[in-house]
Amino acid sequence: MTGALRARAAALAKLIELLVFPSACRLCAAILDEPGERIVCRDCLGRLVPRQGPVCPVCGRFLEGAGEDHPCGRCLEARPAFSFHRSCGAYAGTLKDVVLLFKYRKCAPLSRPLARFAEISLASEPRLWEGADFLVPVPLHRARRRDRGFNQSRLLARDLAKSRGMKVLGGVLVKARNVPPQAGLRAAERERNVVGAYAVKRPDRIRGRTLILVDDVTTTGATLRECARVLTEAGAEEVRAITLAQA
Repeated sequence: MTGALRARAAALAKLIELLVFPSACRLCAAILDEPGERIVCRDCLGRLVPRQGPVCPVCGRFLEGAGEDHPCGRCLEARPAFSFHRSCGAYAGTLKDVVLLFKYRKCAPLSRPLARFAEISLASEPRLWEGADFLVPVPLHRARRRDRGFNQSRLLARDLAKSRGMKVLGGVLVKARNVPPQAGLRAAERERNVVGAYAVKRPDRIRGRTLILVDDVTTTGATLRECARVLTEAGAEEVRAITLAQA
């Protein structure tokens, strides 16, 4: 079959698919008729814009105004166990909508465009990537993972690892207790909720290593701080962190 015939056959197959199994963007309802479009159209994904503006150079907390980066009060008082964290954008608008579809509507294929968004957003952060050995997804308890069908942080780490030429270290950081979800809890409650919730298996695999934690959303940073604490206490040389969005 020639190239032209293959192209016509592919176009016809796509037309038949749209007629028999019509698919629309879950955000704007536009027909998904472009190659590779799944769940959310390219126009909506194009509205994912990296956040610009000052941040705390340690915890990555978004700071108001147009000044320079400077440490936040919390990091001046007590530095977290991770050395460096960055979020890609604010948990609002299209980014929030896409993350909610990904996380709660079983839209696992959205991990790929979200990982691409993270790659673009964090490309100018060489300190984040230099010398890192593994990406480590923030784990779900097995009961929560069974209900959801997947761990969204594991999928994000997998697709980020592909683009960065890195490896994912799974099954080392585990959720030891099925504590209530962090969403809806006050800041102090979030801190108490995660204490003792995470553990490290096979500490020999992380000893002396530089790790990058991967999660979808951070609010107070309690989960990242607790995960980084148990990893460093288990022997990790350094822990950094990435999140898609910051609430």
